[in-house]
Amino acid sequence: MAAVKTKDSHSGAAALRLGNQLCFPLYAASRQVIRLYTPLLDPLKLTYTQYITLLALWEQDGLAVKDLGQLLYLDSGTLTPLLKKLEQQGLISRKRSGQDERVVTVHLTDAGHALNQRALDVPRQVASCIPLEREDAIQLKRLLERILGA
Repeated sequence: MAAVKTKDSHSGAAALRLGNQLCFPLYAASRQVIRLYTPLLDPLKLTYTQYITLLALWEQDGLAVKDLGQLLYLDSGTLTPLLKKLEQQGLISRKRSGQDERVVTVHLTDAGHALNQRALDVPRQVASCIPLEREDAIQLKRLLERILGA
C-alpha cells in the first residue's frame, strides 16, 4: 500500500514517484493540520502533542502511562518528557499505582481540568480552516482509522 496504483505505475520507476505515494500526502496534510493548531494552542501554552494528551485525559482521567502511549501512538521516549513538561506546567500529576508499583497513572490537576474550558473552541476553529464538507471529513477520518487499525 506504499504506492498508489496509477496507469503508469506498472514500471519500477513509477513506483518511486513522489506523486504516486500514499504516505506523502498523509504526511504533508498532517503537518499542515498541526500548523493550523499552533496559533490556537499558543495562548494555552500547549504544543499539539500536549493538546492531544490532554484531550485523552479530559475524556478519561487517570490513564496508565502505557495506555496513554498506545492511545496516542507515542512511544515512551516521546511520552515521558511530554508528561514531565505537563507536570511542570501544573496540568497533570503522575502517581504510582498502589496495586502495582510498575504502573504509573496520569491525573489532571485542577488547572488541567480548568484548561478544558479554554480549549473548547479549538476543534471548531480548526475545522473552519479545513476545506472539507462534513461528510468528506467523516469519511476521511474513517479511512485513516482503518489505516491505523491495520
